[in-house]
Amino acid sequence: MTSPLTRSIEAPAKINLFLRVLHRREDGFRELETLFQMLDVADDVRVRFDPAGPSGVVTLDVDGPDLGAVEDNLAVRAVRAFMAASGVRGSVHVSLLKRIPAGGGLGGGSSDAAAVLRLLAELIAELPKGSSLPEAGLHTIATNLGSDVPFFLGVTPLALGRGRGEVLSPLPALPAVPVVLALPPVHVSTAEAYSALAASPAAEAVVQPRSDDIVADLDWARIATLAENDFEGIATAGYPAIARSIEGLRGAGARVALLSGSGAAAFGVFESSAAAAVAATTLESELGWPFVVTATRDAPPQSMKG
Repeated sequence: MTSPLTRSIEAPAKINLFLRVLHRREDGFRELETLFQMLDVADDVRVRFDPAGPSGVVTLDVDGPDLGAVEDNLAVRAVRAFMAASGVRGSVHVSLLKRIPAGGGLGGGSSDAAAVLRLLAELIAELPKGSSLPEAGLHTIATNLGSDVPFFLGVTPLALGRGRGEVLSPLPALPAVPVVLALPPVHVSTAEAYSALAASPAAEAVVQPRSDDIVADLDWARIATLAENDFEGIATAGYPAIARSIEGLRGAGARVALLSGSGAAAFGVFESSAAAAVAATTLESELGWPFVVTATRDAPPQSMKG
């Protein structure tokens, strides 16, 4: 009888170095073009798979904020989708140590789901019969779970995303730089953000994606010229705290300051760790909500046994 198998991995947050919402697709979704970048701040994800356990039993414990019903958790949904696609039987327990703020556009739930998929794929490969799920199968599951999930499955911390975000072009990693995350005390609904954007005068304009060479020879100076987020105007108009966060980061010397995803988190890219630390301390004192110092990642996380 095979003993339970356990693996763990960091599930990093992400920011969008640019995010453009383009034309409406035939399936009703809007075409996106975005540059994903992983951050050092991360959840810890641990998966215990028991091949001899009762099949279909999935349990979860979370150290961090209450994320609602277990069955609605994206990590649990990832387990169920993986087990259905692979046909592997057994029970799974997922442990999450949450560090990524929820609902901020930083991808915490999506990253957790991708981490679970990756760990399960590695765990079933350790079974005596050598089970496996093809990479394409993992990508399909990830896409069905959410538009950001495929990025977190990738092998590079930087990627151009198109389609709904799931059509990925991995890019060479950039040198790690300090980042300050602004976490204002508001929540932006992604669905409401899209609805507001759809109601804007330019909503039905057919906007073409940039050419592929837009991301050739990228460096941080180049990114500063590309940085934009089509949700930012809506978010700052509806939530003054977001506008104050972004203005504060720019005023503190950030070379790039932008909304991440549909918000509510914003981020600033700084020249040095010292400048980032001063900006975070000053802005938190002035504005009254958290400003967290982290950094971009120049390599994806690696899993560990046990």
